[in-house]
Amino acid sequence: MGDVVTREPGYAFDNDAEHSREQHRCLAAAYDTATFARLAETGVGPGWRCLEIGSGGGSVAHWLAERVAPDGHVTATDLKPQHIAPRAGLTTLAHDVTKDPLPEGAYRLIVARLVLQHLPDKAAVLDKLVRSLVPGGVLHVEEFDTSYEPPLLAPDEESAGLYEKYCAAKAAVFRAAGGDPHWGRRVAASMRAAGLADIDVRPRIELRTAGSPGLQLQLNHTYSLRERLLAAGMTDAQLARVRELMRDPSFRAASSIIYTVQGRREAGEAVA
Repeated sequence: MGDVVTREPGYAFDNDAEHSREQHRCLAAAYDTATFARLAETGVGPGWRCLEIGSGGGSVAHWLAERVAPDGHVTATDLKPQHIAPRAGLTTLAHDVTKDPLPEGAYRLIVARLVLQHLPDKAAVLDKLVRSLVPGGVLHVEEFDTSYEPPLLAPDEESAGLYEKYCAAKAAVFRAAGGDPHWGRRVAASMRAAGLADIDVRPRIELRTAGSPGLQLQLNHTYSLRERLLAAGMTDAQLARVRELMRDPSFRAASSIIYTVQGRREAGEAVA
């Protein structure tokens, strides 16, 4: 797949890049409704202390801040948190969860949406997050498994093959950066191994169409990951063609499998 394997490991997306605002918009439009519904099931409400890692544009952190008001608090972290708008009850923090400390036994709810698969040492990060929960606190993780995201309706076989090539190249980009684009299927087992109880895993698949935010996000990635995709073996001509395909009103594809997993720290567990 080209020379992508020679790249330095690191998060594939730059939160300060030219196309990051559009990525945040697409992420919020595509996934916030389902995320908020699952978070509401935790009972999150007034007085809760919450943490979100990898907050991106801040839509989840803002929703949480509204829920925990007036006397709760949300800490929203990111490598580059400048896109998170300020508001009462919300603290933003430049933070690398793989290196920087977190307070232990501090949060009733921790959210990690579409971030852990990009990190090389997921077990260590999960251990850190579990230790940051209060006894009885909930860890909420959402991740993709991109091993399944086939084209369902394309103008011809060549177009379908090009879309598959694009998806494979993007997976190679994430692996070269130290991530695991198939990790979604292992989230539940990893959370149990980290000591959480009451693991609740729910997979879902969505339809990608030209007007859907999920496919618009894929289109955005052809720009935001362009250099890495070229290194993975794609050409600018192929990227132009796959963009045209993703704008075709007749195109249909299945999303990757989206796993939403929640686990609870045992209520009687003391902080070591």
